[in-house]
Amino acid sequence: MSNNPPFSFNFNGLLKCTFALTMRCNLACDYCYIDKSDSVMSLSTAERIIQFIFDNARPSDTLDIGFFGGEPLLEFGLLKRIVELIMDHGSFNPEKARLSVTSNGTILNDEIVKYLSEKQISLCVSCDGPPAAQDRFRHFPNGEGTSTIVEKNLKRALEAMPFTSVNAVYSPETLRFLPETVSYFLSLGLRKIYLSPNISARWTQKEAALLSSVYSAVAEQYINANNSGRSAFISLIDSKISLLTQGGYKPAERCKMGKGEYAFGPSGNVYPCERLIGFDDGKTHCLGNIHSELSSNKMCQGVSSTSTNSECAECTLKDYCMNWCGCTNYYSTGRYSTVSAFTCSSEKAAIKTALDVIQKTQES
Repeated sequence: MSNNPPFSFNFNGLLKCTFALTMRCNLACDYCYIDKSDSVMSLSTAERIIQFIFDNARPSDTLDIGFFGGEPLLEFGLLKRIVELIMDHGSFNPEKARLSVTSNGTILNDEIVKYLSEKQISLCVSCDGPPAAQDRFRHFPNGEGTSTIVEKNLKRALEAMPFTSVNAVYSPETLRFLPETVSYFLSLGLRKIYLSPNISARWTQKEAALLSSVYSAVAEQYINANNSGRSAFISLIDSKISLLTQGGYKPAERCKMGKGEYAFGPSGNVYPCERLIGFDDGKTHCLGNIHSELSSNKMCQGVSSTSTNSECAECTLKDYCMNWCGCTNYYSTGRYSTVSAFTCSSEKAAIKTALDVIQKTQES
């Protein structure tokens, strides 16, 4: 395969590529957007992807290379081999590349943690919080909860990798646990916390009405942690504070799906985002296959840097709102550029919360 010359895309300094090493997973999480199968990426497919990455990255670009699944650590041997190929590539620049693994945290062990630490590969563990939140949706196929083993492995990871991050998904059933979830993570020593709504859930006005109070309670946890010298990054708060400080999302921060962001299924099929791999059937959302020529014209129709909702155009908060996220919009409304009512409510509540935090910290 030849992908030269590179596609004429403006990556704005960042090329994000995700390897879905396998569609296998040892869990049966209720809200997962990846359809499980036994497929595993071949090394020859991985080699093609690596060449694609370096063919299409400019010397000045930062490479954001992630390992995903399924559960990628089920293929730990394959992951190590791919990392070796990436780092041995003639164009690899360790100062311009960051590698990461997203894992459910159930099969972490000392060998894996040591390897990730030595190779400076960042780890993000998907964990929804304390047992009441974690075990509600994230369980083994037999229904057994995962909270005990994930907590143990998070502590194991933090000993060697203090900047291990966590991604907590909250649903209508677990929204009320969000402040408790943040408190739980802080008590474990986690200092990089991502909070993500279940974008495919059936959110109602009942939950939307709770957002401001729940987010405010999270903000109190955030302020208390920082005041006590245990400063932490909490995405819900920090991302909006950053936007308010800089005057909104910059072009490079908006959706680049299919235009600087790619996800590769085990088959070699190419998708615009890891959340859109689905069955890896080569149909829905697919941009082509790494084993054949890829066309720069075969992009996701309808993706843009702004939403198509008429009410968004007049909204004074639109520059601070994540209305442009194609995969979030797709799972919420079935359209890449149509924002759901819940996303609108959540973004407004998050922006207001961040403003309140700014005011309170300036007064103290």
